[in-house]
Amino acid sequence: MLYYLFEYIQQHYDVPGAALFGFITFRAAAAIITSLLISIIFGKRIITYLQRKQVGETIRDLGLEGQSEKAGTPTMGGLIIIMATLVPVLLFAKLANIYIILLIVTTLWMGVIGFIDDYIKKFKKNKEGLKGRFKVIGQVGLGIIVGAALYFSPDVTIKEKVPVEVQRELRAENPNISPSKLFEEAHRSTKTTIPFVKQNEFDYATLITWIHPSLANYAWLLFIPIVIFIITAVSNGANLTDGIDGLAAGSSAIIVLTLGIFAWVSGNIVFADYLNIMYIPNVEEITIYITAFVGALIGFLWYNTYPAQVFMGDTGSLTIGGIIAVIAIAVRKEWLIPILCGIFLAENLSVVMQVSYFKYTRKKFGEGKRIFKMAPLHHHYQKLGYHESKIVTRFWIIGILLAIISVVTLKIR
Repeated sequence: MLYYLFEYIQQHYDVPGAALFGFITFRAAAAIITSLLISIIFGKRIITYLQRKQVGETIRDLGLEGQSEKAGTPTMGGLIIIMATLVPVLLFAKLANIYIILLIVTTLWMGVIGFIDDYIKKFKKNKEGLKGRFKVIGQVGLGIIVGAALYFSPDVTIKEKVPVEVQRELRAENPNISPSKLFEEAHRSTKTTIPFVKQNEFDYATLITWIHPSLANYAWLLFIPIVIFIITAVSNGANLTDGIDGLAAGSSAIIVLTLGIFAWVSGNIVFADYLNIMYIPNVEEITIYITAFVGALIGFLWYNTYPAQVFMGDTGSLTIGGIIAVIAIAVRKEWLIPILCGIFLAENLSVVMQVSYFKYTRKKFGEGKRIFKMAPLHHHYQKLGYHESKIVTRFWIIGILLAIISVVTLKIR
């Protein structure tokens, strides 16, 4: 809202400093500072309110060290993250931007699903919470909305570079040619990028056009299910990762900050030209959302680091996963998710492997066996005797290494 206010002021009045709101760097800095202050200042009040309402965590006895001490710790702290993210976004972002709209919808949609789940657990005294099938229906619903918007919206476009031969001719004629002259006209496309591959662009439409070129108009039948799968997988991965103090919030901050780099360079035609990557008009506005989100996560960590004063609950974890998935798809880096979100992937796989192997051995030998001492993966290390703060720190370090690997894919092909 402030962006539009100062844009109006700049156009009609000569007010010093009004032009600052036209710069993404300024608005991104303002967003992260605002979200950080909101999450720290108002976070304490929300925690106090949750304590007063006795919205405490019910701990199952899993035989983990220090587990009983967490009983009664306020949950549903994801409300802090959601509030601290949305307020700066509403203040500093271009609210008409299609990517900002989709991220706001994602935050509210997944936040409501997580809130209902936590509400049933705490106030209806049902430990199972919202039934799994309803969570999946909610995730599928969001996937349909996001996938349809990204496929059909005229505002979701890319610009590809002109052929290499043409580039050489243009540069030969004018060595100082503007990068904008080296890109074709903006157009809708189902293209994305694949890491570590020289010709790193892949068009989802080719999955169906090999049958007949005319089927390109029906590529949405494949694109939308892919979006649904990504959103469901990442949100569930974030949910499973939220098992010990600070793990999900810290890992997510690293992931989102990395996606911010991709959004920044993909939406800047100069960087897109220099790095020889796909230019995505208007996607740079996601940077505002990302900085607000990172500030909210770091502010939440103020109260969530060991020993945690609040847990995010499904209100936070499902929302975090949904936002990460949508950002990755929007900047067309969803194929990087297995690397960048490696922590989430490991947590997901550990549960799948554990359950599958247990069922297989029980059916074959009459007694179920386990691969890990406990799943998800972080509980395995707790069972091995590692303190949870050490597990979290080492997972963060791994997350940073994975983030660095993800960033270098911009040049290593």
